[in-house]
Amino acid sequence: MEKLESILNEISSFVWGPVMLVLLLGIGVYLTLGLRLFTWRNVCSAIKLLWRGKSSDKQGDITPFQALMTALSATIGTGNIAGVATAIALGGPGAIFWMWVTALFGMATKYAEAVLAVKYREIDANGRFVGGPMYYIKNGLHARWRWLASAFAFFGALAAFGIGNMVQANSVAEAVDSFFNISDVYTAIALTLLSAVVILGGIQRIAEVAAKLVPIMAISYIVAALYIIGSEYQAVPQAFSLIFSSAFTETAAVGGFSGAAVWAAIRFGVARGIFSNEAGLGSAPIAHAAAKTNNPIEQGMVAMLGTFIDTILVCTMTALVIILSGAWSSGVNGAALSSLAFTNTLPSLGGYVVVFGLVIFAFTTILGWSYYGERCAEYLWGTKVIWPYRFLWLCAIPIGAMSKLTLVWLVADILNGLMAIPNLIALTLLSPVIFKLTLDFVRSNKSTA
Repeated sequence: MEKLESILNEISSFVWGPVMLVLLLGIGVYLTLGLRLFTWRNVCSAIKLLWRGKSSDKQGDITPFQALMTALSATIGTGNIAGVATAIALGGPGAIFWMWVTALFGMATKYAEAVLAVKYREIDANGRFVGGPMYYIKNGLHARWRWLASAFAFFGALAAFGIGNMVQANSVAEAVDSFFNISDVYTAIALTLLSAVVILGGIQRIAEVAAKLVPIMAISYIVAALYIIGSEYQAVPQAFSLIFSSAFTETAAVGGFSGAAVWAAIRFGVARGIFSNEAGLGSAPIAHAAAKTNNPIEQGMVAMLGTFIDTILVCTMTALVIILSGAWSSGVNGAALSSLAFTNTLPSLGGYVVVFGLVIFAFTTILGWSYYGERCAEYLWGTKVIWPYRFLWLCAIPIGAMSKLTLVWLVADILNGLMAIPNLIALTLLSPVIFKLTLDFVRSNKSTA
C-alpha cells in the first residue's frame, strides 16, 4: 500500500508540476491579451448582467445568476479556507500575490470556457441543456479531436467522486468531530440525507439551493473577516507590504515558519489559486451551459465573476486574517491554521466561523460537483446513466465521511489535473472563435466595451 501511495504521489507531482501550472497560467495570459483585457475592463458590466439575468426568460434551464451560484457552489470550498492557509504555510505570504495573478488571468479562462459552453451546448433526450468541454470539443473541433471529449468526460465523471464528493464529506466529518465531538457516523447520515433531498431534484433544485446558500455563506464569511480586518486596520498596510515583498524575495524563517524561496511562493500560490477557482479545469462551464441565455458573451461575463469572487474576494479575506493574526508564522498548516487565526482575533466566534464555513462550503461543493460528474457520465453513456450515477454519488458520501482518504485524494487529484489537458487544448484551438465572438459583441455594444 505504501508503495502504491508513493507511486501515486509521484504521478500527482508530475501532473500538477511546473508544466501544468505554466500551461494553466499561460493560457490565461494568452486569452487575456487576445481579448484585449476585455475581462478586466468589464467587471462592472458583468455585475449588471448578473442581476439583470435573474429575470431572464431566454432558452435554458436555470437563470444566469443561478448558473453562477451553482458554479461557485463547487469552487468556494475548502480551498478558500484550507487551501489559502496551505499556500501561506508552504510558500509564505507572497503566495497570496501569485494567487491574485492566477485569478486575474483566470478570469479570461473562465470567460472563454463559458462562452464556448453556451455556443456549443446541446439539448439532451430529456430536453435539458447540456454543455461543457466535452461538447465544445465535439461540436467545435474536427472529428479527429472527438477522443479528447471522451477523455475529459471520463476523467471528470471519476474525479468528481474524489475531489467533489468523498474528500469534501471527509472534511465535513473531521471538522464536526473536532469541534463538536460528533461521531462520523451521524455526520455521514445527515450529510447523505441532505444531499439526497437536493441532488435527486436535478439541476433546478441544485441551482435553487445554491442561489440561496452561496450568497449567504460567502457574505457571512466575508463580513466576519472584514470585522477582524477592521479591528486591525492599522496593520493592514503592513500586511499588504509583506505580501508584495514576499512575492519577489525570500521569506525569512520566523516563529514556526521555516522560510520560503520565491519559487515556493509562486508554485503554491498558483497551485492553490487554481485549486480554489478551478479556472482552466473545465468544470464551471458545465453549469453555465444550462443558463437561460442566447448570448454566449454575456454568460461568459457572468462566469468570469466566479473567479473574481472566489479568489480576489473570499481567498483574500482568509489570507488577511491569517497574516494580521500573526498565525501565519506559527508552523500550523491547513484548516487548523485558518481556525487558529480566526480564534485568535475573534475568540468567541472565530472557531464557529471556520467550522461552519468548512461544513457549508464542502456541502455545496458536493452539490455542484454532483451535477458536473453527472453531465460527464451522460456524455459517455446517455441519459440512462443519470439515476444510477446519482445513487452511486449518494453512496460515496458516507464512505468518504467515515474513511481515511489518502489514496482516494491522490487518485482524484491526478484525474482532476488530467481534466485540464483536453480543456486547455480546446481553449487554444477554439480561441479564434472566442476572440471573434467577443469582437463582434464589442462592435455591436459600444457602451459595454
